[in-house]
Amino acid sequence: MPAELLTTKRVEKPWGRHSLYGGFTDPAENDEPIGEIWFQSSELSDPELLIKYLFTSEKLSVQNHPSDMEAAKRGLPRGKDECWIILDAEPDSTIALGPLEPMTREVLRTSAEDGTLEGRLDWKTAKAGDFFYSKSGVVHAIGAGLTLIEVQQNSDTTYRLFDYGRPRELHLDDGVAVAELDPWTAEPQGGVVEPGREILVEGPTFVLERWTGGDRRIDMPGNARGWLVPVRGTGSVGGIAWKAGECLIVTGNEDLDASDDADLLFAYPGAARI
Repeated sequence: MPAELLTTKRVEKPWGRHSLYGGFTDPAENDEPIGEIWFQSSELSDPELLIKYLFTSEKLSVQNHPSDMEAAKRGLPRGKDECWIILDAEPDSTIALGPLEPMTREVLRTSAEDGTLEGRLDWKTAKAGDFFYSKSGVVHAIGAGLTLIEVQQNSDTTYRLFDYGRPRELHLDDGVAVAELDPWTAEPQGGVVEPGREILVEGPTFVLERWTGGDRRIDMPGNARGWLVPVRGTGSVGGIAWKAGECLIVTGNEDLDASDDADLLFAYPGAARI
């Protein structure tokens, strides 16, 4: 399959926004706010990864996700590791990652039920340019006032633990069972491996690289796929023109042309090392 420019799906969310980021068109004020923009393939029914933009005006629920192993126990196709690149943030924006101190499963459940879980989490300041990797199991919550790109395993399995009194279903049995109970620590990064190429995530389920502008050759092993996410700039890959705010899937070997000011993310499954 040659390179494919993905289509967008706008997802309305009560915690979304009417004023969007960058080149995205603002929804009409009488429409529901947009919380997410997904990038979808017309060729693949179940790709390994999913790329989203998120726009938040309120805190998202406190939640976590199963690992591949825990997902398999529940008859699910895969777990959900994810990461976030912050594009824009209000001065007081935060993201919660893990508990402030180790907790037991009993304490996690009790605090979720009595409303004290929010205060037990490590709310980290989030600003433009920050990067966070949240592997499966980590209890987390994305705060208000953020625009970010999310790279994740393609799974919609979310275990909601606490939702600030909103009338939505919680999933305490599964969420508590798969939870990481120790404080979050950043995973080791590969760092800069050559000029213009930095490894942000080198996990078992996916790898995320960050590239600067200029021309390069993309060589994916076998039939492996990679997701090209232009954060800034313009260019083409495999003869398909792209610009910031879009997303493409690249298969096999393709030439990438990128403007000098380009800032690019490139994600691919962990088994497809390049």
